[in-house]
Amino acid sequence: MIGRITGLLLEKLPPLVLVDVQGVGYEIDVPMSTFYNLPPTGNLITLHTHLVVREDAHLLFGFATEAERQAFRQLVKISGVGARTALALLSGLSVADLRQAVAAQDSGRLIKIPGIGKKTAERLLLELRDKLEPGLTGAAGTPAATRLSSNESDVLNALLSLGYNDREANWAIRQLSPDTTVSDGIRQALKLLSKEK
Repeated sequence: MIGRITGLLLEKLPPLVLVDVQGVGYEIDVPMSTFYNLPPTGNLITLHTHLVVREDAHLLFGFATEAERQAFRQLVKISGVGARTALALLSGLSVADLRQAVAAQDSGRLIKIPGIGKKTAERLLLELRDKLEPGLTGAAGTPAATRLSSNESDVLNALLSLGYNDREANWAIRQLSPDTTVSDGIRQALKLLSKEK
């Protein structure tokens, strides 16, 4: 899994960007919220990424904030919502706006996004009701996830990739000592989570 890319921004062709990482050019699809905040070409950028492997393609999606990536991952878990639909949603709504729409069960805001019909909007609201963490605000580009230390963030990503949901993973991280190493943190978190089941 490719979790983060840092490199030289070579091209911007919405919604695709081309990032050179030590001679390898990565084509990365980004939501428009990320695209509008990119610096001019020729600058160094860092994107949180999500890799989708299909039979016919490997697709890389990039996000300016960890909150956007977590919201994207929650969206693609929903039946009938693919990566393109999730990208469209995050292009039309910030993570904070999406969270507010879900909290208010406001399907009208979702229907305004191209490709989202009434049934899809209702399914999104139902599925996301307990899944978007209140901390994932994404407001002003500063998600709550940035409050995690680098080690805690790595442990969180490991737990999420192992199939634990945000609530479980965040609970386990809160139980860990702040100076825990990544490998110890993962080991301790897995022990804690196995006791909770």
